[in-house]
Amino acid sequence: MEEYNKLSIKDWALEDRPREKLMYHGVKSLSSAELLAIIIGSGNRNQSAVELSKSILSHCNNDLNVLAKKSIHDLMKMKGIGEAKAISIISALEIGRRQTAFQSKQKEKISCSRDAFEILSPFVENLGHEEFWVLFMNRANKVIEIKNVSSGGITGTVFDIRLVLKDALQLEAVNLILCHNHPSGNLSPSTADKDITNRSIEAAKLMNINILDHLIIGENNYYSFADENLI
Repeated sequence: MEEYNKLSIKDWALEDRPREKLMYHGVKSLSSAELLAIIIGSGNRNQSAVELSKSILSHCNNDLNVLAKKSIHDLMKMKGIGEAKAISIISALEIGRRQTAFQSKQKEKISCSRDAFEILSPFVENLGHEEFWVLFMNRANKVIEIKNVSSGGITGTVFDIRLVLKDALQLEAVNLILCHNHPSGNLSPSTADKDITNRSIEAAKLMNINILDHLIIGENNYYSFADENLI
């Protein structure tokens, strides 16, 4: 049998190459695999960049939300993905996450738990580990700052309320909303979640700072301590 020689992307018709397709037909004409191929830049000896990208997506059930939860080390376990490609993918997904968060941040005044969720969700959605964030606000509940105060493992994270209150004093914030994510999607607060909320409220009171709510976010939904009358 005559040996089959795989065509590289350079041998493809001009309109079928991802970069050229984007230039001539616009970014929306590209599939997720083609966009990912542009990000990783090249394939390997056996696969073109697009074929490698399809393979990456197939490992994630063709779900970009699943891909977004992968760490650099997770990606490097996939055949054909080295450190440089893994870093490029992680960076691109983080830019997308921050762009979404920037849009949400434009709604500056918080009037209910849903407002806080819309602002904080882009920062913690699709993470494979827990992170703790704090929304710092003035007396009119206008957002002053949104800050990550702790990152942890799959099952938990620890944060220091003293450092949070120090930041609040420096920012002249008088109202705070605490937030952390549950990668499992289970929104029920644990005993530790309740304990850290109560201890934080009592500590904040000593400095005339109010903790208005604590949100647990997961799977595009949230649990509000305030809505459940736990604050």
